[in-house]
Amino acid sequence: MSEPAAVGSPAAAGGDAAAEVVSLYQSQQKIYARAVSGWFAGWRWALVWATQLVFYGLPWLQCNDRQAVLFDLGARRFYIFGLVLYPQDFIYLTLLLILSAYGLFLFTAVAGRLWCGYACPQTVYTEIFMWVEQKIEGDRAKRMKLDRAPWTLHKLLRKGGKQAAWIAIGLWTGFTFVGYFTPIKTLAAEASTLGFGPWEWFWVLFYGFATYGNAGYMREQVCKYMCPYARFQSAMFDKDTMIISYDEARGEPRGSRPKSMGHAAVKAAGKGDCIDCTLCVQVCPTGIDIRKGLQYECIGCAACIDVCDGVMDKMNYPRGLIRYATQNGIRNGWDRAQMFRRVLRPRVLIYTTILIAIVIAFGISLLLRSPFRVDVVRDRGALARLVEDGRIENVYRLQIMNATESPQRYRVEVEGIRGAQIASGAEVSVGPTEARWVAVSVQVPPEAGAALGSGAHPIHFEIKRLAGEHAAEAEVREKSTFVVPR
Repeated sequence: MSEPAAVGSPAAAGGDAAAEVVSLYQSQQKIYARAVSGWFAGWRWALVWATQLVFYGLPWLQCNDRQAVLFDLGARRFYIFGLVLYPQDFIYLTLLLILSAYGLFLFTAVAGRLWCGYACPQTVYTEIFMWVEQKIEGDRAKRMKLDRAPWTLHKLLRKGGKQAAWIAIGLWTGFTFVGYFTPIKTLAAEASTLGFGPWEWFWVLFYGFATYGNAGYMREQVCKYMCPYARFQSAMFDKDTMIISYDEARGEPRGSRPKSMGHAAVKAAGKGDCIDCTLCVQVCPTGIDIRKGLQYECIGCAACIDVCDGVMDKMNYPRGLIRYATQNGIRNGWDRAQMFRRVLRPRVLIYTTILIAIVIAFGISLLLRSPFRVDVVRDRGALARLVEDGRIENVYRLQIMNATESPQRYRVEVEGIRGAQIASGAEVSVGPTEARWVAVSVQVPPEAGAALGSGAHPIHFEIKRLAGEHAAEAEVREKSTFVVPR
C-alpha cells in the first residue's frame, strides 16, 4: 500500500508543482502604532491621568496622622482611610473581587472590552511608554527609519534616552507599589541611601522590570497571548453587544479615489466609502485589520474609529464607517437609537441587579461592622480544674482586636450556665489598632457543675466596649464550651 503524500509536497499539490514550505514559527513583527487624536483618544488619556493620579498619589495622602492607604502585612493591619481591617475581615476582599467580576461582566455585555481599551494597567502603561517613545524617537515613519538605520551616535542617544526614561518610569512604579505595603515616607528616606530591605529591593525591581518589559516590549503580546480575558470574552458577548465594527455594506468595495470625487459620484461608480488608506491598521496597538471583522486581539481602544472619522471628514463622507455598533444593528441597518434600545436585555438586567445587590450588601456590611473583634480560644494546657470551695474553673484566651484608632476599654461577661462568673480578666484595656491576647478564668459553683454533669457545655462570652470620650457602647458575642470534669 502506498503512503499518502504529505501536505505541501509536489504529489499533494498535483504533478510537478513546486512545494511551498510554510514555517509554523515566525518571529514577531514589531508594531509601529501611529499616534491618533480624537474623541476616544481623549477619553483614553483622561483615564490614563485619572488612574495614575490615584496610583501614584494615594500612598502620599495622610489620614489620622498616618498613611491613608497602607497594607501593613507585618502587623497584619490594613488601613483604608478611616477603616482599620484585620485578616479576619477577609470577607470584604471577597465581596470586592465579586463586585469587580460582575462589573466586568456587565460592562462587557453592554459594550465589549471597555476595561481593556481604557483602564487596564497593560493598556495604560503601554500608552505612556508609547508616548515617551514618540517624543524621543519621533512619529511612526521616523521610528521605522531609525530602526532600519545603522548604529550611530544619533541613534544611540535616541535609543538610550528612551531606555533611560522607560527604566525611570518602571522603577518609580515599583517604588510606588511597595509604598502601599511599607510607609512611603520611610521608603523614600531609605531610597535616598539605597537602604531598602531585601524584600523591598525584590519587589521594587520585580514590579519595575515587569512594567518595563510588558509596556515597553511585550505590549500587544500580553493582550493576545497572556491575558485570559481575550479567550473567554466571547462567552460574555452576544449579537446586541456594542463592539467596534466596520460597516462592510457601506465600505465595500474599497479602493483609492481622488479627493475631488464627490460622495454621490463614488456611489455611482459602484465604490464603497473605504479608500483603503490602511490607517485603521496603522493606529491599532495590536496590529489587526478591523475590516476583517471582530477578532479576539481587538482590545476595544477605538483608535481605528478616531482615525477613520478623520479620513471621512477629509473626504467629506459621513462619519461612522468604523463605529461602535452591534452585530444585529449592522446586519439589519439599525440606527443608534434602535441599537441602544436593545441594551436593556435580560442578560444586562440580571448582571445589573446582582451588581446593585452586592453593592448594597457591601455598604450595609461596612456600616454595621463592629468596631472591634474577638476570638475565643480554650487554654489547652488546663481544660478544667477544681479550685477553692470546690468551684470548677476553665481558662480561656481571648484575642480582642480594636479596629479604632483610639484606646478602648472592654468588660468581659459570661452566660449560659447558672452561677458562672468571670474570676479574672473581667476588664481589659486595648490600645489603638491593637490586637491583645488576655487570659480569662471562668468559674462555676459545684452545685451547678453537678447539675450539668461531666462533659462540654455551651457558654457565651459577651464583650462590651465601655462608653468613653471617643466611643459609644458596643457589644460582641462569641460562643465557646465549658468543660466539667468527671
